[in-house]
Amino acid sequence: MTTKKDEGVSAVSQEFIRYDQVDKPHSYHLAEDARHDVFDDDFQLKTCDLGQFLHGGDEGKRQFADDLGSALEDIGFAVLEGHGVDPQLYDDATAKVIEVFTKPTLEEKLRYRAERFGSVSQGYFPIKETSDIHPDLVEGWVFCRRAFDIPQQRDTPFRAEDFWPLPGLEPFFRTIVLEHEKLILPLMQSALRYLGVDPHHYDERLTETNFGFRLNYYPPVSEEDDRSGAGRLLGHEDVDLFTILPAPSVEGLQAFNRKTGKWIRVKAPKGSIILNTGDYMQRISNDIFPSTTHRVSKPQHGKLLGEPRVSIPMAAYVWEDELLEVLPGIPNPKYEPIKAITFHTRTTAKFYGDDYAVERDVDS
Repeated sequence: MTTKKDEGVSAVSQEFIRYDQVDKPHSYHLAEDARHDVFDDDFQLKTCDLGQFLHGGDEGKRQFADDLGSALEDIGFAVLEGHGVDPQLYDDATAKVIEVFTKPTLEEKLRYRAERFGSVSQGYFPIKETSDIHPDLVEGWVFCRRAFDIPQQRDTPFRAEDFWPLPGLEPFFRTIVLEHEKLILPLMQSALRYLGVDPHHYDERLTETNFGFRLNYYPPVSEEDDRSGAGRLLGHEDVDLFTILPAPSVEGLQAFNRKTGKWIRVKAPKGSIILNTGDYMQRISNDIFPSTTHRVSKPQHGKLLGEPRVSIPMAAYVWEDELLEVLPGIPNPKYEPIKAITFHTRTTAKFYGDDYAVERDVDS
Protein backbone atom coordinates (compact mmCIF):
# COMPACT_ATOMS: atom_id res chain seq x y z
CA MET A 1 0.00 0.00 0.00
CA THR A 2 1.26 3.48 -0.87
CA THR A 3 1.22 5.86 2.09
CA LYS A 4 1.40 9.61 2.33
CA LYS A 5 4.98 9.25 3.55
CA ASP A 6 5.93 7.14 0.52
CA GLU A 7 4.52 9.78 -1.80
CA GLY A 8 6.30 12.45 0.21
CA VAL A 9 9.73 11.32 -0.98
CA SER A 10 8.99 12.90 -4.36
CA ALA A 11 6.57 15.58 -3.10
CA VAL A 12 6.69 19.17 -4.37
CA SER A 13 6.00 22.16 -2.13
CA GLN A 14 3.11 23.52 -4.19
CA GLU A 15 1.08 20.42 -3.26
CA PHE A 16 0.77 21.97 0.21
CA ILE A 17 0.37 25.66 -0.65
CA ARG A 18 -3.08 25.80 0.95
CA TYR A 19 -1.40 25.80 4.38
CA ASP A 20 0.81 28.82 3.72
CA GLN A 21 -0.08 32.06 5.54
CA VAL A 22 2.51 34.15 3.66
CA ASP A 23 3.37 34.38 0.00
CA LYS A 24 5.56 31.47 -1.19
CA PRO A 25 5.22 31.34 -4.97
CA HIS A 26 8.27 29.17 -5.63
CA SER A 27 8.18 25.42 -6.08
CA TYR A 28 10.74 22.89 -4.89
CA HIS A 29 11.15 19.21 -4.11
CA LEU A 30 11.01 18.42 -0.42
CA ALA A 31 13.94 16.00 -0.75
CA GLU A 32 16.98 16.62 -2.89
CA ASP A 33 16.28 15.56 -6.45
CA ALA A 34 19.31 15.32 -8.74
CA ARG A 35 17.06 15.44 -11.80
CA HIS A 36 15.63 18.87 -11.04
CA ASP A 37 17.69 20.69 -8.40
CA VAL A 38 20.30 23.22 -9.43
CA PHE A 39 23.02 24.35 -7.01
CA ASP A 40 24.97 27.58 -6.77
CA ASP A 41 28.25 26.55 -5.19
CA ASP A 42 29.70 30.07 -5.43
CA PHE A 43 27.11 31.79 -3.23
CA GLN A 44 28.25 32.54 0.31
CA LEU A 45 25.99 33.64 3.14
CA LYS A 46 26.87 37.03 4.58
CA THR A 47 28.72 36.99 7.91
CA CYS A 48 27.56 39.59 10.43
CA ASP A 49 29.44 40.54 13.58
CA LEU A 50 26.97 40.63 16.47
CA GLY A 51 29.81 41.99 18.59
CA GLN A 52 29.19 45.33 16.86
CA PHE A 53 25.76 45.48 18.50
CA LEU A 54 26.94 44.16 21.86
CA HIS A 55 30.08 46.27 22.23
CA GLY A 56 30.15 48.94 19.50
CA GLY A 57 27.82 51.58 20.91
CA ASP A 58 25.23 53.38 18.77
CA GLU A 59 27.38 53.25 15.64
CA GLY A 60 27.96 49.53 16.11
CA LYS A 61 24.23 48.92 16.50
CA ARG A 62 23.50 50.82 13.29
CA GLN A 63 26.20 48.98 11.36
CA PHE A 64 25.06 45.57 12.58
CA ALA A 65 21.44 46.40 11.71
CA ASP A 66 22.49 47.35 8.17
CA ASP A 67 24.58 44.21 7.75
CA LEU A 68 22.00 41.85 9.19
CA GLY A 69 19.02 43.46 7.50
CA SER A 70 20.61 43.41 4.06
CA ALA A 71 21.54 39.74 4.46
CA LEU A 72 18.03 38.78 5.59
CA GLU A 73 16.34 40.83 2.87
CA ASP A 74 18.56 39.16 0.29
CA ILE A 75 18.03 35.52 1.24
CA GLY A 76 16.65 35.25 4.79
CA PHE A 77 19.89 33.74 6.12
CA ALA A 78 23.02 35.11 7.77
CA VAL A 79 26.01 33.77 9.67
CA LEU A 80 26.65 35.37 13.08
CA GLU A 81 30.05 35.77 14.67
CA GLY A 82 30.91 37.75 17.80
CA HIS A 83 27.78 36.44 19.53
CA GLY A 84 29.49 35.79 22.85
CA VAL A 85 28.30 32.21 23.37
CA ASP A 86 31.08 29.88 24.52
CA PRO A 87 31.73 27.51 21.56
CA GLN A 88 32.61 24.76 24.04
CA LEU A 89 28.91 24.57 24.88
CA TYR A 90 28.21 23.61 21.29
CA ASP A 91 30.99 21.03 21.27
CA ASP A 92 29.64 19.47 24.47
CA ALA A 93 26.09 19.52 23.11
CA THR A 94 26.92 17.02 20.38
CA ALA A 95 27.67 14.25 22.88
CA LYS A 96 24.67 15.23 25.01
CA VAL A 97 22.27 15.06 22.06
CA ILE A 98 23.58 11.65 21.03
CA GLU A 99 23.05 10.54 24.63
CA VAL A 100 19.45 11.81 24.65
CA PHE A 101 18.54 9.69 21.64
CA THR A 102 20.68 6.58 22.10
CA LYS A 103 20.79 5.92 25.83
CA PRO A 104 17.04 5.55 26.58
CA THR A 105 15.14 2.69 24.95
CA LEU A 106 12.53 3.50 22.31
CA GLU A 107 9.86 2.57 24.85
CA GLU A 108 11.28 5.10 27.30
CA LYS A 109 11.44 7.81 24.63
CA LEU A 110 7.85 7.15 23.56
CA ARG A 111 6.71 8.10 27.05
CA TYR A 112 7.50 11.65 25.91
CA ARG A 113 5.89 11.38 22.48
CA ALA A 114 5.14 14.82 21.04
CA GLU A 115 1.78 16.46 21.70
CA ARG A 116 0.54 19.95 21.00
CA PHE A 117 0.77 22.41 23.87
CA GLY A 118 -0.44 25.84 22.82
CA SER A 119 0.84 26.39 19.29
CA VAL A 120 3.78 24.02 19.37
CA SER A 121 4.02 20.24 19.15
CA GLN A 122 6.38 19.44 22.02
CA GLY A 123 8.17 16.23 22.92
CA TYR A 124 9.74 13.29 21.12
CA PHE A 125 9.38 12.53 17.39
CA PRO A 126 10.52 9.04 16.29
CA ILE A 127 12.61 8.65 13.16
CA LYS A 128 10.62 9.09 9.94
CA GLU A 129 7.74 10.60 11.97
CA THR A 130 8.68 14.27 12.32
CA SER A 131 6.11 15.08 9.60
CA ASP A 132 3.06 13.42 8.06
CA ILE A 133 4.41 14.37 4.63
CA HIS A 134 7.88 12.90 4.31
CA PRO A 135 9.79 10.05 6.00
CA ASP A 136 12.62 12.18 7.35
CA LEU A 137 15.76 10.36 8.41
CA VAL A 138 15.86 12.18 11.75
CA GLU A 139 14.68 11.83 15.32
CA GLY A 140 13.59 15.07 16.94
CA TRP A 141 12.83 16.35 20.42
CA VAL A 142 11.21 19.74 20.99
CA PHE A 143 11.45 21.56 24.31
CA CYS A 144 9.64 24.86 24.89
CA ARG A 145 9.97 27.29 27.79
CA ARG A 146 7.91 25.15 30.15
CA ALA A 147 10.49 22.31 29.83
CA PHE A 148 13.15 24.41 31.58
CA ASP A 149 13.50 25.65 35.12
CA ILE A 150 13.41 29.33 34.09
CA PRO A 151 10.87 32.14 34.60
CA GLN A 152 7.50 31.44 33.05
CA GLN A 153 3.82 31.11 33.79
CA ARG A 154 3.41 27.75 35.52
CA ASP A 155 0.50 26.18 37.39
CA THR A 156 2.57 23.44 39.03
CA PRO A 157 6.16 23.19 40.36
CA PHE A 158 8.82 22.40 37.77
CA ARG A 159 9.77 18.73 37.47
CA ALA A 160 12.56 17.93 35.00
CA GLU A 161 11.45 14.29 34.75
CA ASP A 162 8.19 15.43 33.15
CA PHE A 163 10.13 16.53 30.07
CA TRP A 164 13.60 14.97 30.09
CA PRO A 165 14.35 11.23 29.79
CA LEU A 166 17.68 11.37 31.64
CA PRO A 167 18.76 13.25 34.78
CA GLY A 168 21.17 16.13 34.38
CA LEU A 169 20.19 17.07 30.83
CA GLU A 170 17.92 19.99 31.70
CA PRO A 171 20.60 22.10 33.48
CA PHE A 172 23.04 21.66 30.58
CA PHE A 173 20.62 22.56 27.81
CA ARG A 174 19.12 25.33 29.97
CA THR A 175 22.53 27.01 29.82
CA ILE A 176 22.43 27.06 26.02
CA VAL A 177 18.82 28.24 25.95
CA LEU A 178 19.56 31.13 28.29
CA GLU A 179 22.60 32.13 26.22
CA HIS A 180 20.48 32.14 23.07
CA GLU A 181 17.67 33.99 24.81
CA LYS A 182 20.09 36.88 25.40
CA LEU A 183 20.39 37.23 21.62
CA ILE A 184 16.67 37.50 20.86
CA LEU A 185 16.23 41.21 21.62
CA PRO A 186 19.48 42.33 19.93
CA LEU A 187 18.51 40.42 16.78
CA MET A 188 14.92 41.66 16.73
CA GLN A 189 15.91 45.25 17.50
CA SER A 190 18.40 45.16 14.63
CA ALA A 191 15.86 43.75 12.19
CA LEU A 192 13.33 46.42 13.18
CA ARG A 193 15.91 49.21 12.92
CA TYR A 194 16.71 48.09 9.36
CA LEU A 195 13.00 48.23 8.50
CA GLY A 196 12.71 51.78 9.83
CA VAL A 197 10.61 50.71 12.83
CA ASP A 198 11.17 51.59 16.49
CA PRO A 199 13.84 49.03 17.50
CA HIS A 200 12.04 48.42 20.80
CA HIS A 201 8.62 47.76 19.26
CA TYR A 202 8.78 44.05 20.15
CA ASP A 203 10.79 44.26 23.39
CA GLU A 204 7.89 43.53 25.73
CA ARG A 205 6.48 40.71 23.60
CA LEU A 206 9.87 39.02 23.34
CA THR A 207 10.87 39.32 27.00
CA GLU A 208 10.52 35.82 28.49
CA THR A 209 8.66 34.79 25.37
CA ASN A 210 8.10 31.23 24.22
CA PHE A 211 10.55 29.36 22.04
CA GLY A 212 11.07 25.94 20.51
CA PHE A 213 14.44 24.38 21.31
CA ARG A 214 14.82 21.34 19.12
CA LEU A 215 17.35 18.52 19.37
CA ASN A 216 17.86 16.76 16.04
CA TYR A 217 19.62 13.42 15.82
CA TYR A 218 20.35 12.11 12.33
CA PRO A 219 21.60 8.52 12.70
CA PRO A 220 23.99 6.96 10.18
CA VAL A 221 22.20 6.40 6.87
CA SER A 222 21.62 2.76 5.99
CA GLU A 223 22.01 1.49 2.42
CA GLU A 224 18.26 0.94 2.25
CA ASP A 225 17.45 4.49 3.34
CA ASP A 226 20.10 5.85 0.99
CA ARG A 227 18.42 4.08 -1.94
CA SER A 228 14.94 5.22 -0.86
CA GLY A 229 15.54 8.84 -1.88
CA ALA A 230 14.38 10.12 1.52
CA GLY A 231 16.09 13.22 2.83
CA ARG A 232 17.37 13.78 6.33
CA LEU A 233 14.92 16.66 6.87
CA LEU A 234 12.30 17.74 4.36
CA GLY A 235 12.38 21.10 2.65
CA HIS A 236 10.35 23.59 4.68
CA GLU A 237 10.18 27.12 6.01
CA ASP A 238 10.29 27.84 9.73
CA VAL A 239 7.07 29.25 11.18
CA ASP A 240 8.79 31.53 13.71
CA LEU A 241 10.30 35.02 13.82
CA PHE A 242 13.79 33.59 13.41
CA THR A 243 15.83 30.51 14.22
CA ILE A 244 19.17 30.47 16.02
CA LEU A 245 21.22 27.47 14.85
CA PRO A 246 24.77 26.76 16.05
CA ALA A 247 26.71 25.69 12.97
CA PRO A 248 26.53 21.87 12.69
CA SER A 249 29.79 20.00 12.26
CA VAL A 250 28.44 17.61 9.59
CA GLU A 251 27.34 18.98 6.21
CA GLY A 252 23.86 18.72 4.77
CA LEU A 253 22.02 22.02 5.36
CA GLN A 254 20.77 23.58 2.12
CA ALA A 255 18.91 26.86 1.53
CA PHE A 256 16.82 27.85 -1.49
CA ASN A 257 17.50 31.21 -3.12
CA ARG A 258 14.15 32.46 -4.41
CA LYS A 259 15.86 35.08 -6.57
CA THR A 260 17.85 32.56 -8.60
CA GLY A 261 15.86 29.35 -8.13
CA LYS A 262 19.04 27.58 -7.03
CA TRP A 263 19.98 25.73 -3.87
CA ILE A 264 22.92 26.73 -1.68
CA ARG A 265 24.96 24.36 0.43
CA VAL A 266 25.17 26.29 3.68
CA LYS A 267 28.63 26.49 5.20
CA ALA A 268 29.49 28.24 8.44
CA PRO A 269 32.59 28.20 10.65
CA LYS A 270 32.68 26.11 13.79
CA GLY A 271 31.36 28.12 16.74
CA SER A 272 29.33 30.51 14.58
CA ILE A 273 25.54 30.74 14.50
CA ILE A 274 23.36 30.41 11.42
CA LEU A 275 20.31 32.69 11.58
CA ASN A 276 17.26 32.45 9.36
CA THR A 277 13.93 34.25 9.29
CA GLY A 278 10.58 32.45 9.41
CA ASP A 279 6.92 32.92 8.55
CA TYR A 280 6.13 35.24 11.50
CA MET A 281 8.86 37.57 10.30
CA GLN A 282 7.81 37.46 6.66
CA ARG A 283 4.26 38.31 7.75
CA ILE A 284 5.09 41.29 9.95
CA SER A 285 7.76 42.62 7.55
CA ASN A 286 5.26 42.53 4.67
CA ASP A 287 7.50 40.11 2.72
CA ILE A 288 10.66 42.23 3.06
CA PHE A 289 12.34 39.45 5.04
CA PRO A 290 11.56 36.12 3.34
CA SER A 291 10.89 32.91 5.20
CA THR A 292 13.55 30.97 3.37
CA THR A 293 13.18 27.34 2.37
CA HIS A 294 15.79 24.97 3.72
CA ARG A 295 16.32 21.26 4.20
CA VAL A 296 18.92 18.78 5.37
CA SER A 297 20.15 16.42 2.70
CA LYS A 298 22.44 13.45 2.92
CA PRO A 299 26.12 14.44 2.83
CA GLN A 300 27.88 14.73 -0.49
CA HIS A 301 30.76 12.60 0.71
CA GLY A 302 29.75 8.97 1.04
CA LYS A 303 32.04 8.32 3.98
CA LEU A 304 29.92 10.70 6.06
CA LEU A 305 26.81 8.54 5.56
CA GLY A 306 28.10 6.37 8.38
CA GLU A 307 28.41 9.26 10.83
CA PRO A 308 25.58 10.68 12.95
CA ARG A 309 24.65 14.33 12.54
CA VAL A 310 23.41 16.61 15.33
CA SER A 311 21.80 20.05 15.33
CA ILE A 312 20.20 22.21 18.05
CA PRO A 313 18.07 24.97 16.47
CA MET A 314 16.12 27.37 18.71
CA ALA A 315 13.05 29.05 17.23
CA ALA A 316 11.90 32.41 18.64
CA TYR A 317 8.11 32.72 18.94
CA VAL A 318 5.63 35.14 20.47
CA TRP A 319 3.01 33.83 22.86
CA GLU A 320 -0.15 32.38 21.35
CA ASP A 321 -2.49 35.31 22.07
CA GLU A 322 -0.23 37.95 20.53
CA LEU A 323 -1.25 39.56 17.26
CA LEU A 324 0.89 39.21 14.16
CA GLU A 325 0.38 42.30 12.04
CA VAL A 326 2.40 44.23 9.50
CA LEU A 327 4.78 46.56 11.30
CA PRO A 328 3.81 50.24 11.62
CA GLY A 329 5.14 52.49 8.89
CA ILE A 330 5.60 49.76 6.28
CA PRO A 331 3.53 50.90 3.29
CA ASN A 332 0.85 48.89 1.48
CA PRO A 333 0.38 46.06 4.01
CA LYS A 334 -0.54 42.79 2.32
CA TYR A 335 -1.68 40.87 5.39
CA GLU A 336 -4.50 41.29 7.90
CA PRO A 337 -3.76 40.99 11.63
CA ILE A 338 -4.01 37.42 12.91
CA LYS A 339 -3.61 35.71 16.28
CA ALA A 340 -0.31 33.90 16.58
CA ILE A 341 -1.94 30.59 17.55
CA THR A 342 -4.17 30.68 14.47
CA PHE A 343 -1.31 31.60 12.17
CA HIS A 344 1.04 29.04 13.68
CA THR A 345 -1.30 26.05 13.74
CA ARG A 346 -2.84 26.70 10.32
CA THR A 347 0.68 26.59 8.91
CA THR A 348 1.97 23.58 10.82
CA ALA A 349 -1.19 21.59 10.09
CA LYS A 350 0.75 20.83 6.90
CA PHE A 351 3.01 18.59 8.97
CA TYR A 352 0.59 17.30 11.62
CA GLY A 353 -2.80 17.03 9.90
CA ASP A 354 -5.71 19.39 9.25
CA ASP A 355 -7.22 18.94 12.72
CA TYR A 356 -4.08 20.54 14.22
CA ALA A 357 -5.28 24.04 13.29
CA VAL A 358 -6.79 26.24 16.03
CA GLU A 359 -8.99 29.17 15.04
CA ARG A 360 -8.85 32.16 17.41
CA ASP A 361 -10.64 35.42 16.61
CA VAL A 362 -8.51 38.55 16.52
CA ASP A 363 -10.78 40.26 19.07
CA SER A 364 -10.90 37.34 21.51
